[in-house]
Amino acid sequence: MLNRVVLVGRLTRDPDLRYTPNGVAVANFTIAVNRPFSNNQGDRDADFINCVVWRRAAENLANFMKKGSLVGVDGRLQSRSFDNQEGKRVFVTEVVADSVQFLDTKGGSSQGQGGGGQQGFQPNQNQQPNNFNTNNNNNNNEDPFADKGEPIDISDDDLPF
Repeated sequence: MLNRVVLVGRLTRDPDLRYTPNGVAVANFTIAVNRPFSNNQGDRDADFINCVVWRRAAENLANFMKKGSLVGVDGRLQSRSFDNQEGKRVFVTEVVADSVQFLDTKGGSSQGQGGGGQQGFQPNQNQQPNNFNTNNNNNNNEDPFADKGEPIDISDDDLPF
């Protein structure tokens, strides 16, 4: 069986960060996801999807994203029910996020700019890699990334795969 949800949308409000009695962070948020077609008036409708994320990802979302931020959500669909204060049974369907990707550049959510990666980092075009001197008048133009033909001491634990 398969239960997988992948969404890209904008936060409809700031994430609501709370902590369980055991101190585990949980954030509830809603994203607006545009439908791929237009309605009879030529406008695009959107679906408003309730989501929840736990632990460090919840804290990161609440600290770095706000209303209007573009996010990618990868998770699973979950249904649950509970009795409210009036004793009436309430049913809830939500996406439990395994990961939330920040798709806006820092401060770019109001302009609708899209970035990439976890924090939407865009390097400064004039920035050079560390320790690499591009000044041709200097005799020290050695590439710090050249291995000089020597083996690299690396263990299997250092590899990401």
